[in-house]
Amino acid sequence: MKILKLLTPKQYIVVVSFFFIVLITLYYIFFTGNYFSGASPRRFEIKRGETLNSITEKLFSDGIIPNKTNFKIAAFIYGAEKKIRAARYYIPNGLNYLELVELFLWGKADYLRLIKIYEGSTIHSTAASLKLDALIDSTYFVQVATSKQYLDSLGIFAESVQGYLLPGEYYIYERSNPREVINLIFAEFSKFFNNSLAKFSKDQQYSLHELVTLASIVEGETNKESEMPIIAGVYFNRLKKRMKLQADPTIQFLQKNGWKRLNHSDLNIESPYNTYKYFGLPPGPINNPGKAALKAAFTPEKHNYLFFVADGTGGHKFAENYSKHLKFVKEYRTWLRSQQ
Repeated sequence: MKILKLLTPKQYIVVVSFFFIVLITLYYIFFTGNYFSGASPRRFEIKRGETLNSITEKLFSDGIIPNKTNFKIAAFIYGAEKKIRAARYYIPNGLNYLELVELFLWGKADYLRLIKIYEGSTIHSTAASLKLDALIDSTYFVQVATSKQYLDSLGIFAESVQGYLLPGEYYIYERSNPREVINLIFAEFSKFFNNSLAKFSKDQQYSLHELVTLASIVEGETNKESEMPIIAGVYFNRLKKRMKLQADPTIQFLQKNGWKRLNHSDLNIESPYNTYKYFGLPPGPINNPGKAALKAAFTPEKHNYLFFVADGTGGHKFAENYSKHLKFVKEYRTWLRSQQ
């Protein structure tokens, strides 16, 4: 009341008008919708570790906002600088600056997820993991992973992309198209091949696909990286002598209900993947081998071993001849009975 008494009617009108103009301006800036050209909603990606400045520049360059400063002020009001998550957002037309910030903070989006491709994983187990961790349609993933047209476009002349999904950790957006996911992981396989393996492929009489197939068998045989080059050498020696590979992992691959303790009848399964019945390598990889197994297939250890059997400690015993192999088999069976 005292303030009003200090102001003349004219001054009072000026003050009220000033605040009214400020309110109108703020409303116009922050509560009037921003419209962009083109289809709505507009897909907008925020990458991992991206700064508010970078996000603002992209919004402006994409025509989603007409003023960078206004968006930054709105973000400051919400304390959003450190809270905006990496994701794919779908921005409807007509959002004001505050609504846009709210979308980035609490709206529906496809968030960036860290997923892992495990050594020895298959197409189906990978599809199941992606569905659980990144909401990707597992059935569609398998369809894409086995699409001949898509595989041809990647230069993979095989039944599926199995073997070429390099194990490791990857950041992908939820609900991503399977092609996008496979492209990302296969690109890492290609990079690893070009940087670490290509120089050794010139000395090999086997194709890339055959070497990846052998690497997948090595991956299935052991978790010990130190043994992988030795086991790869065993299989190359057997191939050279035209012996059947007789690799248990290829039989496990044929089990419909997953891994089990194999029996003699399993060795008679009719399939080109049955390396107990057919000579040579199977038609394709039985899993996705890791870097160590791939390196082992490209740079196997040179030795005279033709056989190996588990030693009961997680490793294997290797033999140059069948009689010595039988001795190691007997020792392993004795160890098994002691465990029972």
